[in-house]
Amino acid sequence: MKVAILGTRGIPAAYGGFETLAEELSVRLARRGHDVTVYARRGAVREETAWYRGVRVVFVPTVRHKYLETVVHGVTSGLHAATQAYDAVLVCNGANALACRLPRLLGSGTRVLLNVDGLERNRRKWNRAGQAVYALSERLSCVLPDVVVTDARAIRRYYLSRYGRESAYVPYGSDLPAPADRSILERLGLAPGSYVLYVSRFEPENNPDAVVRAFRGVPGDHRLVLVGSAPYARAFIALVREEASKDPRVLLPGAIYAEGYRALLANAAAYVHATEVGGTHPALIEAMGYARPVLVHDTPENREVAGDAALFWDAREPATLTRLLARLLADAPRREALGAAAGRRARVLFRWDDVTAAYEALLAGLPADGLPPDGLPSGPAC
Repeated sequence: MKVAILGTRGIPAAYGGFETLAEELSVRLARRGHDVTVYARRGAVREETAWYRGVRVVFVPTVRHKYLETVVHGVTSGLHAATQAYDAVLVCNGANALACRLPRLLGSGTRVLLNVDGLERNRRKWNRAGQAVYALSERLSCVLPDVVVTDARAIRRYYLSRYGRESAYVPYGSDLPAPADRSILERLGLAPGSYVLYVSRFEPENNPDAVVRAFRGVPGDHRLVLVGSAPYARAFIALVREEASKDPRVLLPGAIYAEGYRALLANAAAYVHATEVGGTHPALIEAMGYARPVLVHDTPENREVAGDAALFWDAREPATLTRLLARLLADAPRREALGAAAGRRARVLFRWDDVTAAYEALLAGLPADGLPPDGLPSGPAC
């Protein structure tokens, strides 16, 4: 097939979940013999190149604006796609619902999938106008694409109950290669197992500030490493840095990708996940894939992902994380058991080969069969 992925910042990934999906999926589809293009934004990828691991990368313009950048890039990508006669296009982000018609603008029979992500209108960073746009996009997502894709069953149930729209459930993969280079640890002054890791965009609904406040009450010499950044969030990032300055054990190295990111994940004593909004978050299942013990903010989507292989806390009450972390960091056998349970669950439920096969079928107009069922046990309760 001749396929394209649009609606992300592009590849190689240098931002978030959709970029991870675009990179992992496109490369695997190309290996299976498909002609794959990913649309990208200049200044938003690790390396600006026309080809990446067998995938064509096309840069199209956008505007640098908090509320317009994603939508404008979706439109310009969709207009370019209309000239390419793709067999199928995967559009990422519900905000790009309007772009779903564009690849068929010149009358081609292009099949269009839309991955809506989570309930974006609930993000605290959006003003009322932004929330209204996402609310409208939810409705358009139900009528404009050929197939709606949801990455969590909780989001799938939401679209079915609210709009009566069926969607195809396809999560993310967790099986990343073992890191060959651990030099990032030395550069940051860390030793394996000496730190707690948090990875996410620094936005209010991802609660990095709550994680810092919780960690201040945890005794001992472990460090807290918060990896991430975010465009258009300078005031909030300044707040997080102010909170972090109150505890010398807290480290904020910024955004880290590729081998450095994998090394930090694979060698953490524990991983803290604090997101309120969204479906399946790649960093969480990747930490599980490296058999790290995970402490997860309790939402239906996060509980669906982590099952009984996690400890759950409430980001609105940071003390709940303080207590769990203090006990876990003092109990090496429990950390090992919890990490092993997470690894087992990830190996069964979140495999990139399964994800790729599901998208390949959907792009070809077939059902996305073969994904593991939900609710599999992950071993003894921890």
